[in-house]
Amino acid sequence: MNNSHKGKVWKYKDNVDTDVIIPARYLNSTDAKELAGHCMEDIDAQFASNVQQGDIIVAEENFGCGSSREHAPIAIKACGVYAVIAKSFARIFYRNAINIGLPIIESSKLPEETEAGDELEIDMVNGVVKNLTKDKTYEIAPFPAEIQELISTGGLINYTKQKLERK
Repeated sequence: MNNSHKGKVWKYKDNVDTDVIIPARYLNSTDAKELAGHCMEDIDAQFASNVQQGDIIVAEENFGCGSSREHAPIAIKACGVYAVIAKSFARIFYRNAINIGLPIIESSKLPEETEAGDELEIDMVNGVVKNLTKDKTYEIAPFPAEIQELISTGGLINYTKQKLERK
């Protein structure tokens, strides 16, 4: 896994639920690009058309609450978002995100001290996030090596295929 990644922040409040991440009216599609085109549109109409490859979502408490649809992290990742950082995540969203290779980072302080447009540098291996705009550094819990490999291979399906091919 690459040691660090830089990206621009998209900032959201508490309780961003899966219904606003990808509205139910689009759930008849499993096409990641189509889902990406509607990501966050009910909470931020400009998100899908303006998000850039490698950008980072930062939110407050309980990100990904609501229904357990896998479409939500798929839409976020397909938009090009590198990672989501929040104070806390809904448990099922957290697992779904890891399963598709979307890094999910919990931090109690960073969301309070970060604003939309800030540039962050994330070092998943060493457990450090730097807000380059505000010159602040935050320690995060690094993922175990197996989870880092799962993320770097693009998710659980690719990770499992690679493991089976090695046997």
